[in-house]
Amino acid sequence: MNRRSLLLASAAIAAALPAADLRPAAAQQRVTLNVLTAGDQNMVDYITDYLGPMFTRQNPGVTVRAVGTGPGDAGSQRIWERLEAQRRANAQSVDVDVAVVHQAMAGRMVSEGLLSRYRDQANTGGLATSAVTRNALGQNVDGYVMPMFNSQVAIAYNPARVPNPPTSFQALEEWVKQNPRRFGHNGIRGGMSGVAFVFGWAYAFGPDQKRLIEGPYDAEAVAALTPALQRLREFNRNVTITPGNAGTLDALNRGEIDMGPVWMDMFYTWQSEGRLSPDMRLVLPASGMPGQPMYYVIPDKAAHADLARKFIELATSPPVQAEGIVRRFNWLPGIDAQHVRQHLDQQTWNRLFRDVGPDQLAAGARPMPQAQFFRAIQEAYERVVMN
Repeated sequence: MNRRSLLLASAAIAAALPAADLRPAAAQQRVTLNVLTAGDQNMVDYITDYLGPMFTRQNPGVTVRAVGTGPGDAGSQRIWERLEAQRRANAQSVDVDVAVVHQAMAGRMVSEGLLSRYRDQANTGGLATSAVTRNALGQNVDGYVMPMFNSQVAIAYNPARVPNPPTSFQALEEWVKQNPRRFGHNGIRGGMSGVAFVFGWAYAFGPDQKRLIEGPYDAEAVAALTPALQRLREFNRNVTITPGNAGTLDALNRGEIDMGPVWMDMFYTWQSEGRLSPDMRLVLPASGMPGQPMYYVIPDKAAHADLARKFIELATSPPVQAEGIVRRFNWLPGIDAQHVRQHLDQQTWNRLFRDVGPDQLAAGARPMPQAQFFRAIQEAYERVVMN
């Protein structure tokens, strides 16, 4: 979507949302709402070009300032460093009103008392009920976070080559034996789609999926995964190891493999851009695979906490989630899918949920493992599978 179309769409959405305070701008307090976001530049652009102007129209006198802190967990780390520095300086208020952070850092910030519990007061708080609204890598974050969006890993496949794709890890294991080198994944290097596949394998063949997701951490639980990882080592003898998330999609599109784990949003974006055949499909194994959201949070002692909550209410409202999150980025909505249904045309809805529908996501989407298990399983993979 180009910038002009996005601004026109945001204006239409603003008209459909509740009326703003109509007092003259001069009679209202002029403030700047500081929004810090980890992630790529598109996260900053989304706030600067789309959410910010819409929020300003609803709240005259308020300017939204978006600042990017960089991609990956390092971007979230920089937000933590800023808040921690201000806490150590005994600041009466902090200069971050809203932050967008990854799961690991959200959990840490909650455990260290750096965040405000706002979700129960947000008028959109009840629209998101998935497990990731309560659990961030084993840390209870209930009340402190609202997902900006959800992303999910599924198995992409070529239906011309695989008319009846495996719907469980057990069935996939048998398929790979019969079709060597036709399945590809990137293991734990080069991209999170492969990491998520490894976690999904551990969930499917390990003895205690619930413990891996919720904790508490136990070294014996990691040791108990050894048979599953040995099984994965044998599985990998018959697969193609790809160089990363894009590498898996490239190999699928070139016909080098017939199946592989991918991020659903990346899959749909490549299809919409013509980089991936529209014939490719997705399947989510019954035993489940992980996904990962990014979260809106409000720091403790935010200078404009009430406005921050209003900003998140706008950002997580059904029309904005439909237009900004689904149509623009091909992400899964941060709120439950049924709430955005009426705001999406049938073509967009079908494209997003054609293969993996809301019911399948509710049944098969899993959180990433608890933070210590997250690292320990990767280390065990290197030790058992790669040697």
